[in-house]
Amino acid sequence: MARHDRWVMLTTLAVLQALTIVTGVYAMTTDFSLGALTSGSSPTKPTASPAEGSSPVPVVTSGPVLAQLSAKSGDGPLPTKGTLTRQLTSALGDKALGSRVGAVVIDTVTGEQLFAANPDLGITPASTTKIVTCAAALSSLGPDARLSTRAVQGAKPGTVVLVGGGDPFLAGPSAKVTYPKQASLATLAARTAATLKAQGVRKVTLSYDSSLFTGATKAPGWKTNYIPDGEVAPTYALTMDEGRQNPPARSPRVANPPQFAAAAFARLLARQGIGVSKSIRPAKAAAGAAELGKVDSAPLFSLVEHTLTASDNDLAEALLRHVAIKEGQPATYEGGAKAVIAVLQRLGVGQNIALSDGSGLSIRNRISPNALAKILAMSGSAGHPDLHAIASGMPIAGFSGTLGNGRRFTGADSKDQVGLVRAKTGTLNNINTLAGMATTKDGRLVTFAFLADRVPANAEPVLDRLAATVARS
Repeated sequence: MARHDRWVMLTTLAVLQALTIVTGVYAMTTDFSLGALTSGSSPTKPTASPAEGSSPVPVVTSGPVLAQLSAKSGDGPLPTKGTLTRQLTSALGDKALGSRVGAVVIDTVTGEQLFAANPDLGITPASTTKIVTCAAALSSLGPDARLSTRAVQGAKPGTVVLVGGGDPFLAGPSAKVTYPKQASLATLAARTAATLKAQGVRKVTLSYDSSLFTGATKAPGWKTNYIPDGEVAPTYALTMDEGRQNPPARSPRVANPPQFAAAAFARLLARQGIGVSKSIRPAKAAAGAAELGKVDSAPLFSLVEHTLTASDNDLAEALLRHVAIKEGQPATYEGGAKAVIAVLQRLGVGQNIALSDGSGLSIRNRISPNALAKILAMSGSAGHPDLHAIASGMPIAGFSGTLGNGRRFTGADSKDQVGLVRAKTGTLNNINTLAGMATTKDGRLVTFAFLADRVPANAEPVLDRLAATVARS
C-alpha cells in the first residue's frame, strides 16, 4: 500500500473515532443512547435498588466502536522477515534499552509471529498493563456497561445513604466538562432532592457507603510517593474527581475520598433546599433500599478509550475491581488480578501475566511481549468487536495522549511515522515500554510490543525507532 493510501486508512480510522466521540457526546448530553432512550427527569417516587448480589454495573445498548476496524482491512503482503529481523535486532542492541528487553511483532491476519526476542519473558510493563486490564473489562462487562452512583433511603425515616458504584470519574461541583462526559454529583443531588421534596422531606441525616470495593486501598508494589505526587488516589468505590482536591490539578489527592465526596454531596443537597445534619458517617445501605436518585457513567468503551489515551491510573484500578465483581472474585487488588487473568485465559491470551494492580504503577507486575501483542491483535480483529475500544483508545504518534506530548516520535529515525503508529506507552523509573499497532508500507496490519525494565536512563527514543521500523517495513 502506498504512503498516500496509508494516510487514507489512518484518516478513515480517525473519522470513525471522531464520529464515535461526537455521537457519544450527543448521546450523553441529551440522555440518549443508540439503542435505548433513558429518562433525564428526576424521579418523584422511590424505586427499588438492585437486590444484594445483583450486578452493580447496569448495561444499556449502544453501537459498536470502530466496527469497520479489522485485520481484513490491512491484508497486504507480509513484510520481508529477513529485513525486519535485521533492522529490529540492530535497534534492540542499543545500550539505552539496558540488559533486559523483550520484543514481539505479530501479523493480525494470520497470528503469525513475524519477529520475537524473549517473547514469553515476563517483564515489568508499567502502564502497558492498562491494555490487559481494559481488555478484560470489555470482555467481561461488555462495552456498553455503565457505572452507577446512587442515593438510597437509609434505615430510618429522614436518612439518606450515598452509595458509591466504583466510578472514580464521578464529577464534583467544580469539575470541568470533559469527554467522556462524567456522571455528575450535582445532578445526583438534584434528583435526590426532587424525590425527597415529593415525599415532604426537607431535612436528612446523610451517610455514605463505599463497600463495593474491599481490601487495601494501595496496591502492592506502589511507591510511597505515588499518592502525594498525584499519580493516583487511594482506591475506593466512592470517589469524585478521581480523589483530586482541586480538579483539574493532578495533586493533591485527598486521604479519604468517600468522606470528601459525601461532604460535597451534602453541600449540593443544601443548595437544592434539603438540610443535612453536620455528622456524616459511613454506613452500609440495606439490600433493596429504595432509590432516591441515580447517575450513570459514560459507556465502558468510552471509559476504556480515555483510560488508554490519558493513561488514567484511577479508572484502571476501578476497572480491575469491576472485573473481579463480575467474575465472582473479591473486589480487591488480589481478586481483580485473578479475575483479569481468568478472563484473558478464556480469550486464549492469559499466559505469562502476573498482576498486582490494574494501572501498571506496581513494580511487581509482569507481562510478556507476546501476551500484549496478541491482545492488541484481537482488538483489531473482526472476531472480537467488543475489544475494538482498545484499538481506538491507543494514543496516535505525535498527535494524542502520551504520544502527543512533543517528546515522542521526534527523532530522525521515527518522525516520518508520526500519525501512522498507535501505541500505549509505559514509563516508570528504569522501565520503558511501548505496545501498539501499525500498518506496514504494503498495508499489512501488525501489532507489536517492546518492553525493557532495566533501562539505564531513558529508552523512549529507541522504542519509537522500533515502532517506526515496524510501520515502514
